[in-house]
Amino acid sequence: MVHLSDGEEWKHFNSVHPHFSVESRNVHLGLCTDRFNPFVSFVAPYSCWPVILTVYNLPPGMCMRPEFIFLSMVIPGQSSPGRNTDVCLRPLIDELTQLWSSGALTYDISRKLNFVMRAALM
Repeated sequence: MVHLSDGEEWKHFNSVHPHFSVESRNVHLGLCTDRFNPFVSFVAPYSCWPVILTVYNLPPGMCMRPEFIFLSMVIPGQSSPGRNTDVCLRPLIDELTQLWSSGALTYDISRKLNFVMRAALM
């Protein structure tokens, strides 16, 4: 597999949601997070959880470039957010739900026209 679009999950998603896959300008997103300690000393009881969105329907050489990886939020805290993760992610989930259901009016500069772009979290 060279790219995520070659995978079975991507093909299954396209077959289940043909209305989404018809428009090539719709965006497939990936979400990841991990904890890090912003201070040099690991004794400090503080951590940050960056939440990162990645655009997957770019060519393989561009998917993981810094200019196409979006820091959507940082969850700060004394320790891991634990059960409060869903509270912190609620605004992002609401926006992703809106992008999936109704989309966002977007301008395509190559075709010089507006279109409704939708996004799916893979």
